[in-house]
Amino acid sequence: MKIWNQDKYLEAWNFASSIHNGQTLPGSDIPYINHIGLVAMEATATVSHEEINHPDTLVLCALLHDSIEDTSTTYEDIKKVFGAVIADGVLALTKNTELPSKPEQMKDSLNRIKQQPKEVWMVKLCDRITNLQPPPKHWNKAKIAKYQTEATLILNELGEASPFLAERLKTKITNYSKYL
Repeated sequence: MKIWNQDKYLEAWNFASSIHNGQTLPGSDIPYINHIGLVAMEATATVSHEEINHPDTLVLCALLHDSIEDTSTTYEDIKKVFGAVIADGVLALTKNTELPSKPEQMKDSLNRIKQQPKEVWMVKLCDRITNLQPPPKHWNKAKIAKYQTEATLILNELGEASPFLAERLKTKITNYSKYL
């Protein structure tokens, strides 16, 4: 089994902690870094359940997946510290907000993710698994249903990257129905 590089993990954790400092989860006072940690935990759990060719890519991209999308961090910032493979993965995981609609942004992101190593696909699966927690109180049934449908799209498009994560996401999608 290939194990990820703990020194790089710590460097990415500290980087993410710094750039997300002061951010909170929407609708709460919980620090945003909790989400980053949960996605990284899903990624590391996968490393213990499946043979992963590039565990460092999986874990580092998990820790940095929202860096470009949710902070002032740039592709070049990530490339300088973590290299092109990680920066390319994080960029693929970043929605292009210049596209006019959320469905177009998701389709574009999924297409870019599919051009990356399977470990980047896995990060998107980990992210959605983590996000399928009880929905924010201000979401209506239509928004909850749309989010669940989007999760199914992610599963269908990227699930082949990891049987372990695909099964976890499938279970989360099924359980999410209780909020409808």
